Amino acid sequence: MTLKTPAWYRRRGYLHFDLPISLKKATNLVTNPSLVEKHAFFPFISYSVESKKIRKDKATGKVTVKSKERPIAYSSHVDSHIYAYYAEILSNKYERILKYFDLVDNVLAFRGLGKSNIDFAFEAFEQIKNMGSCSAVALDLSKFFDTVDHSLLKMNWANLLGEDKLPADHFNVFKSLTRHSKVDKLKLYEQFDISTNNPKNGRRRVCSIKGFRDVVRKNNLIVVNEDAKGIPQGSPISALLSNIYMLDFDVEMKRYMDIHGGRYYRYCDDMLFIVPTQIRDKVAGHAQREIRKLNLSINSDKTELRTFSLKGGLLRSDKTLQYLGFVFDGESIYIRSSSLARQSEKMKRGVRLAKNTMRKYNEIRKEKGLPERELYKRKLYSRYTHLGGRNFITYGLRAAKKMNSKTIKKQLKPLWRRFNEELDK
Repeated sequence: MTLKTPAWYRRRGYLHFDLPISLKKATNLVTNPSLVEKHAFFPFISYSVESKKIRKDKATGKVTVKSKERPIAYSSHVDSHIYAYYAEILSNKYERILKYFDLVDNVLAFRGLGKSNIDFAFEAFEQIKNMGSCSAVALDLSKFFDTVDHSLLKMNWANLLGEDKLPADHFNVFKSLTRHSKVDKLKLYEQFDISTNNPKNGRRRVCSIKGFRDVVRKNNLIVVNEDAKGIPQGSPISALLSNIYMLDFDVEMKRYMDIHGGRYYRYCDDMLFIVPTQIRDKVAGHAQREIRKLNLSINSDKTELRTFSLKGGLLRSDKTLQYLGFVFDGESIYIRSSSLARQSEKMKRGVRLAKNTMRKYNEIRKEKGLPERELYKRKLYSRYTHLGGRNFITYGLRAAKKMNSKTIKKQLKPLWRRFNEELDK
C-alpha cells in the first residue's frame, strides 16, 4: 500500500545539512508529538536577496537607484517537513477563526485563496470606485518579520490551539523559530569549497554530521538569535505565523471599519483602508495605536493618504494610490513605473550576459576549428517577452485583461521594442 502524498510533504532540491527523507519516514516523525518534542533542529542557511528601487524625479528627470537587501533563510529537509505539517495544523484552526470574525475577505496573503496580487489590487480599486468620493490610507510595517515579539507570538499560538500554554511539541517548533540559528550561505560554501553556481556537482548534502561538528561548529559559523523578537523569513510556517501574530489587530481594524462604513485589507505587512474622507486622518492614528500594542512600527516613509473625488462624473484622486505593485488614479490602473524600469534593466543584463556567453563559447569553437553559432534566443524570448510562459510581461498582460486596462497594455508595448533593440546591438 502506497501513501497518498499529503499537501505538507514536498521534496526540496537544495543542499542542506541533512538528506531528503521519504514520505513514510517524514510521516512517522511529524505525526508523533513525542518525536517532534525531542527533535534537534538544524540551523537555517541564510542569504540576502538584493532588490533595486528605481525612482525618477518628475521635475528634474533624474533617476535614482536605491538597493535593499531582504534576508532569506531556508530550513533543512527534515525540519521543513515538521514546519509544513505544523503549519497545516495551525492553518486549519486559523481559517476557522477568520470565518468566526468575518475576516475571510480582509486577510489576503499566505492563505491559498487561488488569487494573485492582480485580483487583490483590482478588488480594492473597484471598492474605491463603488464608494465614489472617499479616501484611501495605505500603511506599511517596518521590518515586520524581524520585529515579531516572541512572547506575543507564543500567546497567540497557544490561544489558537485553545491552550493556556504551548504543548511540548509545539513549543519545540516555536523555540526553533524564535531562538533560531543561522549559517551564512556564502561562508558555508567557502568552507566546503562548494560552487554557488553549481552547488550540487555530485553532492547530496552540504556536509556530513562530522563535518557539521568539526567545521561549522568549530569555526563559529552558527549565529543564534538572542533577541526576544524576530523569526526567520522563508520557513514553511513563517508566513502563517505572521498572520496569526496580527490576528488581534485584524479583528480590531475590521470592527473599526464596520463602524465607520469602510473596508480593510491586509497583505502581509501592507495595509489598505478605504474610508469616508471625514475619518481619513483618524484611521491612520487608530492603526498606529493598535500596532504599538504588537510592538511593531509603521514605516512613515511609505504611508499614503489619498482622497478620491467625483468631478464631472469622473473619479479623480489628489495623488495616485500605489497598492501591491499597481497604481490607481480613480479611473485608470497602471503598473508602477519603477517596476517597468527594473524589468528593462533586468532584460538588458540578461541579453548582455547571453551575448557575452555566446562570444566566449564561439572563441572556444573557433580554436577547435568549428563554425560559430548564433545567439541562442529562445530562452531570452521566454524570459523577457509575451512569448514566455510566466514572466513579468505575461503577468502584466494578465493584469491588463483582468483589470480591463488599456493603460497597462500601453505601458508594456515599449518593452518589446527595447528587447529587440538590445538584441540588435
